[in-house]
Amino acid sequence: MALWFARLATDRLQRREAAAPGAPPLVVAAREKNALRLAAVDAAAARLGLMPGQALANARAMVPELRVVPQDIAADDALLMRLAAWCDRFTPLVAVEAPQGLLLDVSGAAHLFGGEAALLGHILASLRATGFGVQGAIAGTARAARALARHKDGCIVPPGEERAAISCLPIEALALDAVVTHAFRRAGLKTLAQAAGRKRAEITARFGAGTLAALDEICGMEASPISPRPPQPDYWLAQNFAVPVITQEVIRASLLGLAQKLCAWLEQDGAGARQVAASFFRADGATRRIGIETAGPTREAQMLDRLFQERLAALADPLDPGFGFDLIRLHATRVERWREERAGLEEDARAEGDIRFLIDQLSARFGRGKLLRLEPQDTHVPEQAWRSTPAQEAQGLPATWPDLRAAGEAPCRPLRLLAPPELAEVMQEPLRLTWRRAVHRLRQWEGPERIALEWWRGADAGAARDYYRAEDDDGRRFWLFCEAAPEPARWFVHGLFA
Repeated sequence: MALWFARLATDRLQRREAAAPGAPPLVVAAREKNALRLAAVDAAAARLGLMPGQALANARAMVPELRVVPQDIAADDALLMRLAAWCDRFTPLVAVEAPQGLLLDVSGAAHLFGGEAALLGHILASLRATGFGVQGAIAGTARAARALARHKDGCIVPPGEERAAISCLPIEALALDAVVTHAFRRAGLKTLAQAAGRKRAEITARFGAGTLAALDEICGMEASPISPRPPQPDYWLAQNFAVPVITQEVIRASLLGLAQKLCAWLEQDGAGARQVAASFFRADGATRRIGIETAGPTREAQMLDRLFQERLAALADPLDPGFGFDLIRLHATRVERWREERAGLEEDARAEGDIRFLIDQLSARFGRGKLLRLEPQDTHVPEQAWRSTPAQEAQGLPATWPDLRAAGEAPCRPLRLLAPPELAEVMQEPLRLTWRRAVHRLRQWEGPERIALEWWRGADAGAARDYYRAEDDDGRRFWLFCEAAPEPARWFVHGLFA
């Protein structure tokens, strides 16, 4: 199915600003080759003879009271993406064809809505009721549906009959380069029937193999796949409502029911879900998507339900049903193979599972990047000895921190490191430290401990450092280092002991 929004830019403006009776015609202008030309016109301007591509000066001469708005490509693209998200309720395979088109793969989905004619009529009526000037058609290939949507609105072509349906269309329906289209017209081939009636070798020799491939596709002889956004998930389920639902109890019950079916499906395939998303389609066309993530593959419906409730409760912008949701879809966006966990005699598997679920709950409430775990790194550079990783991704990874001291010894490394190390001044007689405009008289001093930076990773690794542990008269303990080069030596405070 192809949908074509002929006046997308002007529809966007008119839907945002309610047009008063007797308002002047609206056009959108864009600069093209150092000249302002019409990029889109509304229905009133089209009735007065204005058309896209026309020079703005000529349009003003024809309609002096014209209202002109600069083109906003980003806003038009964003609106087209929202329309594609709205179409997800009919099929997960929706491709965006900027700047004014959508392609829907409705194979195997039309019967859910009463057949192809009923589905096309419902989509066109719903979009037109919300203020969009849209045309649509259904055909066996994407190029044929695209051409019919532009030139034969509402046409439905059975498979194998594309050639007869497009025979009367103008050669512009091929959507080729303007130079190639002009060459067709100069050769006397003004319709697709005339172009399709020529010999294949003649078309290839004069217009190229790409033109012949496009002609084959629009005639239904070849087909090319579409690129949906986003890609279709492997596991997804949906629930339609004859009457839009607005109560939280019904919404939660629907989510739980979909989660139970999804988990049963995953168990049958020996898989578990790591990321699950729920899409809520409102009756007024708005779409909301909520996602959760787990620390490991799961297929427990109750667990998914609790995580979704945590995520919904933590939303800064609460889920607003408006006039109600007429469709709720649940899909697993990340799936992994299920691995049975066997606990040893000394392991408490239930406690580990509770910890993982707690991590999932906190991540759902505060965000994936808020709950972190420190992982040791194979390096002796102090500020690079650890790495922060989202706790959900760090589950099951080995965490072996090296032992830097024996039992009963004072710590060799501070609990707090400064990032970056802060410049200080050390005087020898008397021994004192000046840091952050404060002078600390040092009574104990231990070192040096030479740490050479990883010079093999690059020439700018830095000079070697001589580290010292120092304590002042008030009991404050510092971790200092002195750069071995250049001269004169510079001192830094790198950490503070508890």
